[in-house]
Amino acid sequence: MIEIVKGNERYRRYVAAELSTSRWNLVELYLAVLRERNEEEARRQFVRFRPLAVDVPDDWIFEAMAMKLSRSSLSYADTIGYTAARRLGARFLTGDEAFRRLPDVEFRS
Repeated sequence: MIEIVKGNERYRRYVAAELSTSRWNLVELYLAVLRERNEEEARRQFVRFRPLAVDVPDDWIFEAMAMKLSRSSLSYADTIGYTAARRLGARFLTGDEAFRRLPDVEFRS
């Protein structure tokens, strides 16, 4: 989501797509915008994308944390987002190099 907020041209086509995210990825978005801009903008972007957040059942979290344990370089939020995408039958959109070769990943830098 942060690349969409930044206006990254490589992510432009996804703005009109059917998107989903996890609350954990929204937390990462909030922090990134807070760092780069300010609290008002961080809250605005959080509220903007909040309707896209899907409920993450406990078993998805357990699966994601097993992935995190085996791949320590990944953020916990991204492992949850990746697991949620796979469980929903969707592709995980990311610019994180660590996900590039994983199944069901749409990689954009």
